Amino acid sequence: METVALAFEELGNPDDAPLIILHGFFASSRNWRQVAEKLAARFHVYVLDLRNHGVSPHHPIMDYPSMAADLLQFMDTHHLTTASVLGHSMGGKVAMWFALNHPERIDKLIVVDIAPVNYKHCFNHLIQALKALPLPEINNRKQAELQLATAIPELGYRQFLLQNLILKDGAYCWRVDLDIFYNTAPNIIAFPAVEQLTPFTGKTLFLAGEESNYVKAEDISTLFPEATLSVIANAGHWLHVQQPGVFIEQIEQFLK
Repeated sequence: METVALAFEELGNPDDAPLIILHGFFASSRNWRQVAEKLAARFHVYVLDLRNHGVSPHHPIMDYPSMAADLLQFMDTHHLTTASVLGHSMGGKVAMWFALNHPERIDKLIVVDIAPVNYKHCFNHLIQALKALPLPEINNRKQAELQLATAIPELGYRQFLLQNLILKDGAYCWRVDLDIFYNTAPNIIAFPAVEQLTPFTGKTLFLAGEESNYVKAEDISTLFPEATLSVIANAGHWLHVQQPGVFIEQIEQFLK
């Protein structure tokens, strides 16, 4: 399996216990900088850009086995025998697949608002809306945001997606390869077959937003029998943004 060398940000004292943070689909390490800075007071934090995201290399294959292989290579390269791993959404699925296949490399596992299941939603409409944006006519990010308003009504989500729109040589372009995202989105929504895998019995925390419906207790107990599920009030899928104080407190308590 071909791996890519992941870009990353590193924060905190190298003598502290290592913590790796994995972002979700369309996100990057920069979305986690504020959380990482808080956690870096107690942990040696690595915030990764997964393949095809942020400034990491692009690759036409994007699925959970390949992204977990990238994580394994990252840990080997940085001489991390074990580490705690925190993953949100897509990053949570990477973390779960990694834990199920390399349990000896995980200290503690934190999965944020996602479960090891195949979901039913689809990204086609969203990605096509981004691809349809007439980039040569775009003069600023606000203009792009207004043009996407009909297809993507939620302002916060539009602004999140448009973090991938960058100015290069005086013209706007996508930092991500939208064709790769379109072709591989079904892999992101799914979760690989687990029939041959042994459940992960290490210490695991699932954090879910009260207003999100991504996580059900019955979906996690078979593969993660030692897991604790904690639901954060007044939060949806982006609980680290909506309730950062409670979110960080729960992580610190769990990792302590």
